[in-house]
Amino acid sequence: MRVLVVEDFPVLARAVGAGLRRAGLAVDVVLDGADALEHLAVTGYDVVVLDRDLPGVPGDEVCRQIMAGDAGTRVLMLTAAGSVADRIEGLDLGADDYLPKPFDLGELVARVRALGRRRAAALPPVLERDGIRLDPSRRTATRAGRPLALTPKEFGVLECLLAADGRLVSTEQLLESVWDSAADPFTTTVKTTIRRLRAKLGEPPAIHTVREGGYRVGQP
Repeated sequence: MRVLVVEDFPVLARAVGAGLRRAGLAVDVVLDGADALEHLAVTGYDVVVLDRDLPGVPGDEVCRQIMAGDAGTRVLMLTAAGSVADRIEGLDLGADDYLPKPFDLGELVARVRALGRRRAAALPPVLERDGIRLDPSRRTATRAGRPLALTPKEFGVLECLLAADGRLVSTEQLLESVWDSAADPFTTTVKTTIRRLRAKLGEPPAIHTVREGGYRVGQP
């Protein structure tokens, strides 16, 4: 899941970003509405955590432009104003959820995950292929009943490959879905993660490389 956090208070922005990354999500963090719109113009996000009270371009305008883009991006709106009228106004703008400040970080992570699942509603709740079983909501993965101890990036890569249901997934697609905008497109981090993931999955090989095509789970 790819998430954009838009929050003008740097300490809170960093804390939210760190909490979402610990939950295994790919997160970009920006501090104002204009920067948010620039990121949204070039990257497809599953969920945007959006502060309403932003300098420059306000959060309400960012939300309107997200809704106008019709990309299926979900919006979790944050604000220090927590009255019922404020919540109604935010939801009427098109936000999918609304969380007043101060909030519990664990609750925010759970709500972001729920919104991401809603965007990907076409996928089954548990992904299975070639003896591999992955439950995104519980963050568990097994192969032939054997638990897999995966890092967040390994889990994210395996989730992308299983969700593709045998189709090829390119290195660029994995970088886009699992890593944030700071990832170097020429890095070997995807190959390194795939290599570690293969070792943990064991035999017979489950992840196959297609030359100049990408990766797939299933028949080579």
